[in-house]
Amino acid sequence: MAKFLVTGGAGFIGGNFLHTMVRRYPEDEWVCLDALTYAGNMETLEPIMDLPNFKFVHANICDRERVFKLFEEEHFDYVINFAAESHVDRSIENPGIFLQTNVIGTQTLMDACRKYGIKRYHQVSTDEVYGDLPLDRPDLFFTEETPIHASSPYSASKAAADLLVLAYHRTFGLPCTISRCSNNYGPYQFPEKLIPLMIQKAQRGEPLPVYGTGENVRDWLYVGDHNNAIDLIVRRGRDGEIYNIGGHNERTNLDVVKTILRALGKSEDAITFVKDRPGHDRRYAMDPTKIEKELGWRPTYTFETGIIPTIKWNLDNSQWISHVESGEYQLWMRRYAEK
Repeated sequence: MAKFLVTGGAGFIGGNFLHTMVRRYPEDEWVCLDALTYAGNMETLEPIMDLPNFKFVHANICDRERVFKLFEEEHFDYVINFAAESHVDRSIENPGIFLQTNVIGTQTLMDACRKYGIKRYHQVSTDEVYGDLPLDRPDLFFTEETPIHASSPYSASKAAADLLVLAYHRTFGLPCTISRCSNNYGPYQFPEKLIPLMIQKAQRGEPLPVYGTGENVRDWLYVGDHNNAIDLIVRRGRDGEIYNIGGHNERTNLDVVKTILRALGKSEDAITFVKDRPGHDRRYAMDPTKIEKELGWRPTYTFETGIIPTIKWNLDNSQWISHVESGEYQLWMRRYAEK
């Protein structure tokens, strides 16, 4: 039996991770710590809230006193840090909160790990720390040795956190791993992100805004595949190592939107092109050879097979989506936090 702290577990990827792992490992104990900022949603955790091996704690990873007290009380074996501000557009509008959460929050967690002892700290990072690749070089991919070249305040904050993790490993001997993933999609993703946003707008008959010409390329990874990779890394990965997690599913943003429209039986006439995002990365493409060879991980979903259950979930969970869009989910969170 082991005890896990999962930070940011009320968010999209962390919530999906907990849904799977709390049931997959009923002998382990799972504690979710989440600040319940705009991206945290307690409704995401409702399916597991009453399970005996799960516990929720409302706190911010930047709250040093609260984090240290929690470590002293719970005696964690593993810490998995999903907690992050992660929306690029928001990072352009307000970089400061990204540095606070993504860098100082990471430091706070690792300081607690050092003081109270753990078997492993795992940092969930992103392919965006590598910058971007040219559109005319489909032979190029990000490897774990690719130099960091962040393009946005968001990716710069995640890159800084990664470097801090590696520094704590080298300087203090902190047992740690880092994973860098490509673009995730799947259930419980906030409606502001590309895929759920386009699903909702297409269903409502609204224009579908696409940045620039829509030729920016992303490697799409189904969230369940990502979380299976994290599980393998945490339990079997090598200390001090970085693992790239990619889906082998490169698509232009325009192709993604057209795929959604076809699946919904909607016309492409709804697509509208809007002014491009400042510093918009052209192409992300991950080489996951290392995790495939070392840990035997492979993605089980192609984009075509993963987008179908994603669309279905969005259509079947209109109440979850409407609560996010209206802000009602935050009232629910405040009521919970006051208990």
